[in-house]
Amino acid sequence: MNVPQIEFTKNIFSISRLVYGIWRLHEDKEGTSPEKILQKIEVCLSLGIDTFDHADIYGGFENEELFGKALAKLPTLKSKIKIITKCGIQIPGSKFPTKHYNTSKEHIRYSVERSLRKLQVDKLDVVLIHRPDPLMDPYELAEIFEVLIKEGKVLHFGVSNFTTSQFQMLQSVYKKPLFTNQVEFHPFHTEPLFDGTFDQALESKFHPMVWSPTAGGRIFTPKSERELATFSKLQEIAKLKGSGVDQVLYSWFLNHPSGLVPILGTNDIKRIQSAASSFSYPLSRMEWFSILEVARGREVA
Repeated sequence: MNVPQIEFTKNIFSISRLVYGIWRLHEDKEGTSPEKILQKIEVCLSLGIDTFDHADIYGGFENEELFGKALAKLPTLKSKIKIITKCGIQIPGSKFPTKHYNTSKEHIRYSVERSLRKLQVDKLDVVLIHRPDPLMDPYELAEIFEVLIKEGKVLHFGVSNFTTSQFQMLQSVYKKPLFTNQVEFHPFHTEPLFDGTFDQALESKFHPMVWSPTAGGRIFTPKSERELATFSKLQEIAKLKGSGVDQVLYSWFLNHPSGLVPILGTNDIKRIQSAASSFSYPLSRMEWFSILEVARGREVA
């Protein structure tokens, strides 16, 4: 079964229900040659995964460029994929002694144009503000969003790691619908279920993107008592379904009515293929709650 598309109705745009993340692209033990990256892109496309999640800072500001060099080898792929990238984080280094955020209109324009150059594409499908900036001026941000869309450089803008009030503040002055709020969510970090994040998504009719769905791999390498119990529960359900533990995990995300979009962070092609099969193993409501209960260490109130 191929990975289906999910429609962002307010934006009149769809992406694949699983997204391939570029965060760890530079850590691939088999290398980062254009040929190796093209192999992963083509495997993703064969599975129905046509959306790729970047950020300007990934790989020390190099992963977008690695990806762009691969696309340059096979330009026909550009019309087959959708690119999401993020900006706004300033990493300490020779230029900046202090880590900070920059959501000024000058920096957003600079970041978008740099991503376009590095990725070697004519447009970015979605650009997200990577982290909420305490000095963010929503009116200035909305203005540069609208200008860059008018220029054809970006199709949609959204946010990442925003609280519900931060999301609403920006949406209140931005005329178009914010595309998404990309947040951390997995069985060991379930706050978005209870702090209003996913409630807001349902109310505003957007689909949250989920980063670190495997808790940075902790799901599959359990150490603490709670992690071991969660892995055991996933194994138990996987055995009943004749599936892999990873397929049960990804299926768990698919139950939420807001239409969560998990981002795959693996460099292993077999794991990408396995994750794509998760749609064949739907979970019952009882199974979903049993995973939540063991991962949180308590039953729901």
